[in-house]
Amino acid sequence: MHFFQYRSGELYAEEVPVKTLAEQYGTPLYVYSHTTLLRHFMAYENAFDGYPHIICFAVKSNPNTAIIRLFAKHGGGADIVSGGELHAALKAGIPSRKIVYAGVGKTEDEIRFALKSKILMFNVESENELREIDRVAGNMKTNAQIALRINPDIDPGTHPYITTGMKKHKFGIPIEVALEYYKLASKLKNVVVVGVHKHIGSQITKVSPFVDALKRILLLIDELNAQGVSLQYLDVGGGLGISYRDEEPPVPGDLAKHLIPMLKDRNLTLIMEPGRSLVGNAGILVTKTLYMKKGIEKEFIIVDAGMNDLIRPSLYDAYHHILPVVRTKRDKILCDVVGPICESGDFLAKERELGKLKQGEYLAVMSAGAYGFSMSSNYNSRPRAAEVLVKGRDHVLIRKRETYDDLVRNEKIPAFLK
Repeated sequence: MHFFQYRSGELYAEEVPVKTLAEQYGTPLYVYSHTTLLRHFMAYENAFDGYPHIICFAVKSNPNTAIIRLFAKHGGGADIVSGGELHAALKAGIPSRKIVYAGVGKTEDEIRFALKSKILMFNVESENELREIDRVAGNMKTNAQIALRINPDIDPGTHPYITTGMKKHKFGIPIEVALEYYKLASKLKNVVVVGVHKHIGSQITKVSPFVDALKRILLLIDELNAQGVSLQYLDVGGGLGISYRDEEPPVPGDLAKHLIPMLKDRNLTLIMEPGRSLVGNAGILVTKTLYMKKGIEKEFIIVDAGMNDLIRPSLYDAYHHILPVVRTKRDKILCDVVGPICESGDFLAKERELGKLKQGEYLAVMSAGAYGFSMSSNYNSRPRAAEVLVKGRDHVLIRKRETYDDLVRNEKIPAFLK
């Protein structure tokens, strides 16, 4: 559920007309609903209440520190995959002991930063990474708490680009050799084995892949217990999907109903890493109509938001509902909604039936809160969009719109070109 609703034909973000936000802050503009964000976070907290757990927000889905701070204030942790995400999480107030660090390519500097920050644990993806963490920790005269990320070879039935838990993918350690890796980790002097981690993909719309993956991980935990390796943390990752079009994904309560009975009588703290299911439907991208263009085969609505602002349609052929900010009774047309980028792949929607628009009118791209701004770029030297958070009747700018000066701020013309 989200709190973007029509009232008398006008789209509102909670208690604020979206048109008012677009006129005040300009477009393209990301708008987030505080009530929706909190509702989604508490759905996880309430579902798993009574079982030891930490909800570690997947920062990659939306790294704005105001949003991370909202989750921090309600007991949330952070799932990070880079030093930059660690910096954002700490700045937003996430306790370091609620931060877990995944990713296949951690650098030495990033490992040092995480060790210095005393994060909860590294989710280790390979033998070389395990040995590197041990080496760096030894040089720093400290210990690194680690979990091994296990690849359970489970197909989550989602887009191949966001599937991460099968043999052919770069992520994690094959479950068939996991025991050998745990034996190796137990022998290293500067790492402490505290957990196991798995993450099988994103935008998963069924419970069964989560259940199947957990079954395999629990068998591994039982084998480890038999060999005297006792774990404290079970990190089941994230990946719960949302409704973009007509999907009916499970909710956190459905996950809890299936997962908690499987964990009965196990002395483990459960870690979850939701991202999209927290922020996806809590955000929209507002864009302004620049031109209407009638082609030979179709019509185009040309808007000021492009693939640099929201790349999901271009990258994944992803579907986002597109709604007029103010409804009209004009005739409908079949059209593509496209941006100003010099690529044929620059589109927000294809073959959509929308009411005719006039120059200057606004559209809302729905379900844009996850992997929207976080995947945006400066392609075509376009400043990145502003971000606004709405709470009831209040709204605040949580990221300024970039300027042309920002685009060249870190560049330097060498002396021999002057």
